[in-house]
Amino acid sequence: MSNQVENTTQNTPNVTAHFAVVEAYKMIRTNLLFLLSQTNEKIITVSSSIAGEGKSTTAINIAVAFSQLGSRVLLIDADMRKPSVHKKLRLSNKTGISSLLVGFSEFEDSVNHINDTFDVITSGPTPPNPSELLGSDRMSSLLKELNEKYDYIVLDTPPVNIVPDALVVAPNTAGMVFVVRDFITTHEQFQKALSSIEFAGVRFLGTILNGHTNKVSRRYKYRYRYRYNSYGYYNYK
Repeated sequence: MSNQVENTTQNTPNVTAHFAVVEAYKMIRTNLLFLLSQTNEKIITVSSSIAGEGKSTTAINIAVAFSQLGSRVLLIDADMRKPSVHKKLRLSNKTGISSLLVGFSEFEDSVNHINDTFDVITSGPTPPNPSELLGSDRMSSLLKELNEKYDYIVLDTPPVNIVPDALVVAPNTAGMVFVVRDFITTHEQFQKALSSIEFAGVRFLGTILNGHTNKVSRRYKYRYRYRYNSYGYYNYK
């Protein structure tokens, strides 16, 4: 699966998506439905190689696209180090997946009901051990429980090349959708991430090219722009 989209959130509060973006996500949805039909798993991991590639917005849009079919969809912000789903959707982040995993909150206290078909669990307070929580038996059990409640679950996870979080939780899902960004992601970064995904035994569902435009100057067509970001418990620019 390989699709090209722009970094725009569709049908979320106070945001209107361009028609072409909406159609692109419908195509992504169609491709994912075909891939998921080959497995009993209905949980998707979304990640990228580095920060700033638009994985969180992509995860939101994928979840929204599935919910538009009338399916019950849950979006989980599993990026506990640098969460952004609650900001994009203007939700409280006092409780979330972190507090749910450590037993500080119950499911109903942690879930946000956006509409009849779309629910969101934010990241919650930043824990000292995100990787351990995501790779725990409790997380595995929780995903199995939630899989009974929802038709599809989308996990927004941290970049693969920076922290191992996505790789420890992805084996409990149908596979990983990988986001790359035009003029941001380098070939080397992409290859490094693919190697890590393969080594972890994670099924690779496909790549989404984000921010692509046909108006790129020929001068820059085959060049990559490097961007280095810190990623952890502190803010990055």
